[in-house]
Amino acid sequence: MHPKSRGRPSLALDRAIDLVGAATIGIAVAPLVGLAALAVLITSGRPTWYVALRLGRDARPFACYKLRTMTVACADGAPRITGVGRLLRAACLDEVPQLWNVLRGEMRLVGPRPLSRAAFASEPEVRRARCAVAPGLTGLAQVRARAFAPTPAAMLADDLAYVARRSTALDLAILGRTPAMLAWRIVRAFRKTS
Repeated sequence: MHPKSRGRPSLALDRAIDLVGAATIGIAVAPLVGLAALAVLITSGRPTWYVALRLGRDARPFACYKLRTMTVACADGAPRITGVGRLLRAACLDEVPQLWNVLRGEMRLVGPRPLSRAAFASEPEVRRARCAVAPGLTGLAQVRARAFAPTPAAMLADDLAYVARRSTALDLAILGRTPAMLAWRIVRAFRKTS
């Protein structure tokens, strides 16, 4: 059973917010994502996109899209983050292709970040509670003050708090706080590189 079972008008409103928001953001940042993909192509070759299997609502698997930020292969077989990838991650630009997942209904604009099967397997009962809602591009764990130095335990606690309190008003509050958090991350990343 899902937390706070909600009626159709609220679900319809949430879906409308996701569709309009994802389409608007996608159109606005398309040139930037195109440049980011070109930077990945020029600096580390193909592929420019990365598709990972993630678990969504009710732990249903889906293909989660990202810009590639890691090397394809290394001599020791361990992938490493690229220079461009470091900047893309700092600005969260590597996750913008997940707007496609939002449009497809596999993700929402707001929710816990998508889980890998390995993460789910580590604590299945706790993670199952986290999967009671669809994953999102941003969430409570990403906009809380402790997002400056997150620990897995703190992020999980924020995710579970979100699941328990989930509402359209909370989603709008998180969306409202996300740009400031992104700006802070970008400034911090550039300070580290200079």
